Amino acid sequence: MDVQRTLRRPITCAGIGLHSGDKVTLSLKPAPADAGIRFRRTDLGGLEIPATVTNLASIQYATGLTRDEGSVETIEHLLAALVSMAVDNVVVELDFPEVPIMDGSAAPFVYLIQEAGVKRLTARRRYLKVVRPISLAHGDKRISLYPSEQFRVTYSISFDHPLLRHQSRTIRVTEESFVEEIAPARTFGFLKEVETMRQNGLALGGSLENAVVLGETGVLNNPLRFEDEFVRHKILDAIGDLALVGHPVIGHLVAHRAGHALHTAFAAKILEETDAWRLIELAAKDAVVGARVQVPVNNAATAAN
Repeated sequence: MDVQRTLRRPITCAGIGLHSGDKVTLSLKPAPADAGIRFRRTDLGGLEIPATVTNLASIQYATGLTRDEGSVETIEHLLAALVSMAVDNVVVELDFPEVPIMDGSAAPFVYLIQEAGVKRLTARRRYLKVVRPISLAHGDKRISLYPSEQFRVTYSISFDHPLLRHQSRTIRVTEESFVEEIAPARTFGFLKEVETMRQNGLALGGSLENAVVLGETGVLNNPLRFEDEFVRHKILDAIGDLALVGHPVIGHLVAHRAGHALHTAFAAKILEETDAWRLIELAAKDAVVGARVQVPVNNAATAAN
């Protein structure tokens, strides 16, 4: 059977928080089966915050969690890397309430995971398999999840800007496709919005080194990594936000202009609509290709355990 995985050894990095501008030390550490992804604030006596929708904080320009007196923000890029590389159980230690932005993509986190190595555990992995469509919309923003035999994402964006009026992409998300086609895509923002954000205490750590910045007519910093880097980064964000359901998903996610607030509200809606999915286990050979379902599991267990 397909089994859960964790890291083989601890690994540490340091960087700055995108919104705080403060230095952060982050460590990824192995965790036992069924522990899930848990953030641990070392500056708060080891307070742990499980990465589940029940701990969602208010959403603005990044995804955050809160529990008791602790919080952690800008978690989506790290979560996307962990779930896409099939790391089910890990402790993320932080000495500050924000995951470092690194270069604005998930690629540095992919590198950390690869350097730490991945260890197979004995407990079986459970997948959340969609059996009927689930949808959520807010104005012209919409997101849906449809039955599929694999995890796929179709995302489209539309902005009033000459460089990215409309971009759309569909990808079957595997470890390989994520590492090569999605992880390197960087977060982006508009120069005209930067001053407003900073007046509100946001983007204090943002720079041309960790984000794609767009002026009135084009990109201000280094060349794009992909012609459609913007929509690829939105796919990255969606993968990370959807990780909050607590299990890898088998289904086709379709989103238009969604963003973090709608992504995370949708993750909560998925867990509420328990008749729209079931927890299943796959044979190891099927887990690679997302093929036949082997063992259904009772949905009575909370998906984000």
